[in-house]
Amino acid sequence: MFPYDSALAAAVRNPPQTIPEVLQTMQTIDGTCAGLDGLKWFNWLYLQVTQAVETRVNTGGFGDPAWLAQLDVRFARLYFAALGAALAGSPCSGCWEAMFAVRNNAQIARIQFALAGMNAHINHDLCQAVIATCKVTNTVPTRGSAQYNDYTAVNATLNSLVDSAKQTLAVRLPGDALPPVSHLEDTIAAWNVSVAREKAWANAQLLWNEPPLAAAAWMDFIDGATAVIGKTLLVPVP
Repeated sequence: MFPYDSALAAAVRNPPQTIPEVLQTMQTIDGTCAGLDGLKWFNWLYLQVTQAVETRVNTGGFGDPAWLAQLDVRFARLYFAALGAALAGSPCSGCWEAMFAVRNNAQIARIQFALAGMNAHINHDLCQAVIATCKVTNTVPTRGSAQYNDYTAVNATLNSLVDSAKQTLAVRLPGDALPPVSHLEDTIAAWNVSVAREKAWANAQLLWNEPPLAAAAWMDFIDGATAVIGKTLLVPVP
């Protein structure tokens, strides 16, 4: 879709092992993508989120910083894997495909791409990242645990960054002003990161003890529902 897609594919080829490696990959994507690429604006927001999490991990802002850092890395890997699959022409989740397929649509606002990416990543990927992190750290996704408290402690920072992005990115993809469109304003206002993250934790708890076939079926349902939300977020602005 873009002449630099091969460079993006190379950037996400090797899964990161640390938060600095996650940031390096996101910075490469940011520096590679043109302003007319919707991917740039989701990645731009996600980069800010990851930088904020890294700062808090490094300053002792969590009860179990090692767990939170592991979650951050495993979460980012799912985004990079989805992007890599899409760039290779391989199947990826429908919720991600909804955004990747319209990366160059100039009638879609930057904030729509940012939120559609957050929608796919949080509503679909985050429960999987929580489960993977719990497995490698010998913990269990339980409300009230130290890990859950750290997980929810991130919400205030995320809400602030998303609210700021709703103002900064409220322009068309090329950067020109948006017309007043009530359906877009209502849709953007309705999307709430804290609610999405709480639902992701609930899904992680639900999936934790499910047998593989049942878990796969539930993930298919989550993907379908998340794709519908993504497509709603990405309705072009007249």
